[in-house]
Amino acid sequence: MTDQPQTANSTPSHPPGHLRSHTYHALAPGPALLVLGAVHGNEVCGTKAITQLLQDFDSGGISLERGSVTFVPITNPLAYQLKRRFGDRNLNRNMAPSAIPQDFEDRVANVLCPLLDAHDVLLDLHSFHTGGAPFVMIGPQNNTGTLEPFAQAAEEMQLALHTGAPRIVEGWLDTYARGVQRRAANAETANNRSQTLVTDPNYGVGTTEYMRARGGYAVTLECGQHDDPAGIGVARQAILQTLGLLGITSAKPAAPHAAPEILRLIEVTDKAHAGDTFTREWRSFDAVKSGDVIGIRHSSQEVKAQGDGFVVFPNPRGEVGQEWFYFAQKRV
Repeated sequence: MTDQPQTANSTPSHPPGHLRSHTYHALAPGPALLVLGAVHGNEVCGTKAITQLLQDFDSGGISLERGSVTFVPITNPLAYQLKRRFGDRNLNRNMAPSAIPQDFEDRVANVLCPLLDAHDVLLDLHSFHTGGAPFVMIGPQNNTGTLEPFAQAAEEMQLALHTGAPRIVEGWLDTYARGVQRRAANAETANNRSQTLVTDPNYGVGTTEYMRARGGYAVTLECGQHDDPAGIGVARQAILQTLGLLGITSAKPAAPHAAPEILRLIEVTDKAHAGDTFTREWRSFDAVKSGDVIGIRHSSQEVKAQGDGFVVFPNPRGEVGQEWFYFAQKRV
């Protein structure tokens, strides 16, 4: 989930010029599902699972009962072409239409946002760079606050449970908001477009947050490590489960996960200097005790766990001024 530094001047002279989608409409009304793959170009399990299912739809192996489903197998074609996380910037941050596009991802968002607007439910398929079990990310509980007001938490939780992931993670946007406030307080971080983006209050808004803001609900399914072939099966099963859960296909979904672990993101810690290092090769959801030393700053200051919990999205190659790791605890 965390961003990786990109190689300078590596954007091709002729970047992709279109976004390909596939829509199937039933002849009876119903919900509209959107399924995205390769929002990050090196996360291709969703792309491969979607490609398989398109063949099943076209051959008649799967048919729709009601509503519609739209598949976007490669949501960021430039990043996919380059076989890296993003092209000019992270498509899954600062998600909004742009009157004056500044980069490739802005132009994609100008196509993707109306597509999100036209659907009711989103399943966004991702993977991660360290090993570990699949997990699914959800939005907030129902609330009428200003950050992310929401009224479909029960429906979203059912969708998360039916993906089959053994772990559910919440608290994304409010954790991001605190990180943005901290970065914005440091004037030195706003010296280029990349750093300006991470101090934008809209920085934490990606596909799922945008979908919720437009009246729908959504989950991000992290299907496993990037290169794990099992991730394709995780993505495929989640798509089939979602279609059945929504009644878009006639197949009844398997029973939801009975007892998933539910964690809440509490804090994001940024990398302050290129010399900041971890004390070990952390993997997402490694457990820590209060006071455990997670990293050492270039200044020799120890970065300690603020309580019993878990290290999430550790990124030893993170850029200065951006996310280094997250800290999560079990939902109380």
